[in-house]
Amino acid sequence: MNNKPKYHLLKNTKYALSGLKHVLKTESSFKLELICAIFIIAAIFFIDTTLTNKLILLTTGILVLIVELLNSAVENVVDLVTKEFAPLAKTAKDIGSTAVMFSICLHIICWILVLVYA
Repeated sequence: MNNKPKYHLLKNTKYALSGLKHVLKTESSFKLELICAIFIIAAIFFIDTTLTNKLILLTTGILVLIVELLNSAVENVVDLVTKEFAPLAKTAKDIGSTAVMFSICLHIICWILVLVYA
């Protein structure tokens, strides 16, 4: 059985915007990272470095938001499966958080390298 609807650009965009709206309402971590990203993206335009370095900073900054969205999706699925404490559910959520932490560390390292060596 396939419950996947046929691809439709406008409907899929509507689904994506619905997901963004939900995340903005319910996920404080994403809201905080989005606010930081706005300031970080603005700062990228003002630093004196190459276009390549700016693209690296922009890409790793957006990567943090993408990984946070995926982490939120994992957390929602885990919560759907069980509300009770389960070691595997905790592990799944912890691994998602680790992915977010790694993406933030990567972004910070890129900033340090760009600022020190540019």
